Amino acid sequence: MSKGYYIFLLTLLGLLCGFGPFVTDMYLPTLPSMTEVFHTSPSMVQLGLTMSMLGLAVGQLFFGPISDRYGRKKILMSALLLFALATVGIIYSKAMDFFNLCRFVQGLGGAGAIVLSRSVATDCFSGRELAKAMALIGAVNGIAPVSAPVVGGLVAESIGWQGIFWILLGLGLALAICSLWFRESLPDDRRIKDGYGPLVRSFTQLFKIRYFVFYVVLSGFANGVLFSYISSASFIIQNHFGYSELIFSLVFAVNAIGIGLGSALAIKFKTLRYAMLTGAIIMSACGLLQFIGIICFNTFTTYEVTMLLIVLGLGLVFSSSTTLAMDEGRQSPGSASAIFGAVGFLFGGMVSPLVGIGDILRTSSVLIIICSAICLLLSIVCLRCRK
Repeated sequence: MSKGYYIFLLTLLGLLCGFGPFVTDMYLPTLPSMTEVFHTSPSMVQLGLTMSMLGLAVGQLFFGPISDRYGRKKILMSALLLFALATVGIIYSKAMDFFNLCRFVQGLGGAGAIVLSRSVATDCFSGRELAKAMALIGAVNGIAPVSAPVVGGLVAESIGWQGIFWILLGLGLALAICSLWFRESLPDDRRIKDGYGPLVRSFTQLFKIRYFVFYVVLSGFANGVLFSYISSASFIIQNHFGYSELIFSLVFAVNAIGIGLGSALAIKFKTLRYAMLTGAIIMSACGLLQFIGIICFNTFTTYEVTMLLIVLGLGLVFSSSTTLAMDEGRQSPGSASAIFGAVGFLFGGMVSPLVGIGDILRTSSVLIIICSAICLLLSIVCLRCRK
């Protein structure tokens, strides 16, 4: 692999991984205005977010396994085409029901980009090279959900909700054009053949790999930490502490850098399991400190300093757990990536509504502590059993 193609491939994989979160989160700042445009309730508008996340989860379970049979490039191009068609439908939607249906289909298409970013990396790399690729993917996986609403907020006032989806359509088409230069990473002799039975069996075989399941579940709880933060941050920073949308955007941007830094630092550790354990320790300790600080001081500084350290640890966990899980599931990378991604969105979807129970500041902090503690427990078990 030439150096130029190596850089191109890493860049493409990073963009593909970050594409899905932009699909779900970029239009969030326009939700209030969309209730007026469609003459509907806030819950119906928010259903579009749910439908896109459902599409992202289901799509990964579909595109991942079939890419193990038909190859990566054909499936990637098909997914991006599906995304583009659904986005055009969204832009010209006249009814909220049709909008939400298109959001589900759009999520399906976006899922192909996410799941194949991990599959292609596993096809092309191993060992430290795979760790470097997954560090990039892990960084984008953490940064994209945090930065997408910031980008949407910066442009929403001038271009509106349809303008945001025009941007998403442009991004999808740009990725499709770039993918034309992508060389198929799964040769014919490594594809699953003999019908669809082996594809189904690949799922069951992966669930028999104990450490693959460990890493997938651990990453799921790490996503619980991430979505506890994302779902609560705007209410805490703007409503509770009284800061403006600009300050909120800046805080989100700083914390996004923290996740990226943590992901990059993972490959500096002796082993990725130590990086994962260190990240879980940081999340657990700082989550507990945040909760104590909220009760005793209730200041924005306490909240933000501890949150920045939490997302730094989160970056370590994301990067290391992704690499370790995909390495364990190397015999069926598409199916492994599908399970890994779907579980992450499942955990995120379950945690997000819980932050609104009671005092959102304390509830989100408690959820972060619980999810971080489980990550820590699983990290310790994995490290002790693998010695």
